[in-house]
Amino acid sequence: MVGPWLEELLPELIEFRRDLHAHPELSFKEFRTTDKLVERLEAAGLKPRRLEGTGLTVDVGEGPIATALRGDIDALPIIEETGLPFASKNHGVTHACGHDVHTTTMLGVALVLHGMHQVRPLGGAVRIIFQPAEETMPGGALSCIDQGVLEGVPRIMALHCDPRINVGQIGTRIGAITSASDTIKIELTGRGGHTSRPHLTEDLVFALSQIAVNVPAVLSRRVDVRSGVSVVWGQISAGSAPNAIPASGYMAGTMRCLDRDAWHDAGELLDDVVREIAAPYGVEVHLEHTRGVPPVVNSEDETAIIEAAARAELGEHAVVLTPQSMGGEDFAWFLADLPGAMMRLGTHTPGGEEYDLHRGDFIVDERALGYAVQVLAAAALRTMRDL
Repeated sequence: MVGPWLEELLPELIEFRRDLHAHPELSFKEFRTTDKLVERLEAAGLKPRRLEGTGLTVDVGEGPIATALRGDIDALPIIEETGLPFASKNHGVTHACGHDVHTTTMLGVALVLHGMHQVRPLGGAVRIIFQPAEETMPGGALSCIDQGVLEGVPRIMALHCDPRINVGQIGTRIGAITSASDTIKIELTGRGGHTSRPHLTEDLVFALSQIAVNVPAVLSRRVDVRSGVSVVWGQISAGSAPNAIPASGYMAGTMRCLDRDAWHDAGELLDDVVREIAAPYGVEVHLEHTRGVPPVVNSEDETAIIEAAARAELGEHAVVLTPQSMGGEDFAWFLADLPGAMMRLGTHTPGGEEYDLHRGDFIVDERALGYAVQVLAAAALRTMRDL
């Protein structure tokens, strides 16, 4: 059981998380966060390795690596509205996705496992990756991989806060647990003019509307509907007067997909579809299609390890089935060549107010932090049995 090893450490971890929450940093700018982690790990006698720019890794134990664990460390460009005494001091930036919890969880796992190893060798090693820039596309995971963080690693596991699940429980799912996600930006240009003479113009507003309506419709007929391809527009803008056809217009949105193979097919098809729909209107099309991340696909074995650890540490009712999310997560890049799994960490206080991710008022039940350390430390120990 991991619980007794965590008891004395937990108050410190809560304070560490609150400090991170009060000092959030955006993607690839997590310098203070990186320094704080290095300082605490070195104080414990560990030897963390800084990554280029921000982020770090640390190996705990000795011998071959049994598993890697990943926690993301960046915050979001959102104004905090929680009113917490440890609310963000960096205006316009906040940990509205729970990465402060993820980061502190991995610190806690490192310290707990290191303490155990000092008493009795673990029988292997665990690599903990503190990853920058999850909130960017295509994500900081690629930079970490390029720097060799997966060398010698046979599997990898991670967590993500979930305000839909009660504290004391985790959510798991075999197979895809997140969605692929791309960003689409389209600028149209052409001759503007009077709305009384649209035949003498390239009617940009009409062309934008046709793209907005027909791109999702065409993709739904050209890609297997079971793959869940979804194109949703978040921005459309053009013109400044009701009787003037503008010379330029802009729209942007996302394409999401539940299936990795269909994501590749839909991504290639989307660009052609946009241009084909715009072609009859004579407009010039500038398309910026940023391929984001594939779905996170949980392997059966690693999911089973997490579930067994959760039940052993938190009880038989600690594991719930979680639905596949349409959100994107760059942990998927780590799973391109490795088996692994991501668990959902319950952060909702039973009977309490409901929050959501990426909102300025997002609050977690801090008890979730201790449960996360217990489950992932126990899961890491279970992987030692394979060595």
